[in-house]
Amino acid sequence: MREILGRRRKLSLRRGDRSAVLSAALAYATEWQWPVLPGVGLRADGGRVRRCSCPQPDCAAPGAHPFDPGLLAATTDAKMVRWWWTNRPDAPVVLATGGRAPCAVSLPAVAGARALAAFDRAGIRLGPVVATPTRWALLVAPYSLEVLGELLHRQDWVPGSLLFHGDGGFVALPPSPTGAGRVRWERAPQPAGGPDGGGESVKGAFGGGIRTFRADRAGRGERKERTTGPAQPWLPDVSSLVDVLVEETAGTGTPGGGSRLAY
Repeated sequence: MREILGRRRKLSLRRGDRSAVLSAALAYATEWQWPVLPGVGLRADGGRVRRCSCPQPDCAAPGAHPFDPGLLAATTDAKMVRWWWTNRPDAPVVLATGGRAPCAVSLPAVAGARALAAFDRAGIRLGPVVATPTRWALLVAPYSLEVLGELLHRQDWVPGSLLFHGDGGFVALPPSPTGAGRVRWERAPQPAGGPDGGGESVKGAFGGGIRTFRADRAGRGERKERTTGPAQPWLPDVSSLVDVLVEETAGTGTPGGGSRLAY
């Protein structure tokens, strides 16, 4: 009897996780107009070990990257999103970065923790921060390759483990299951008006701690270009973050400036 109850409990929790991923994917696409698509996901590989479902045996981002469909299929259409996750309820939610969608800068988790502490000490406001046990990603306002090139040209050296996710890039969003662990919010999204800008906390579907907010408050007290839609979370400019991220990421790569990409 205990064994049967235990199995039922595990099945119930699994169904709850699947429902949370679908709810999050729908909210990202329809409420924030962030283009999403399902990641390739994980497969069992003997016992409890789970590996990426793609053909690459040494995949750098196991489960958390597009494969079929490809990145260009990312959409904000609710019907398409619901169809995808109804058929693949365990698939990670992948954000296609760039264009009108957020971009991101990712770095090793240890460097990410140091960087967030440095930003806090300096009083620099951050946008959403996505985290896995091995890697963190700071979401930023959309930027062009030209702007990014100018920012990096000013640096004496850019660590190989500091990655920029712009046009043609992607980031897995909470509460996606990935090979590195479940994705979560290290810093939850906040409205453009500020951390206390008139939203109410919503827990569960987004992995906890997210806030919703009304469109009539979205632009209050902030420059309009910081958001790409009336009800989207506030995003910082990448120019305000690059110097600290480069400094705090130094020393986390392999000798010679390169790094083994690990999400």
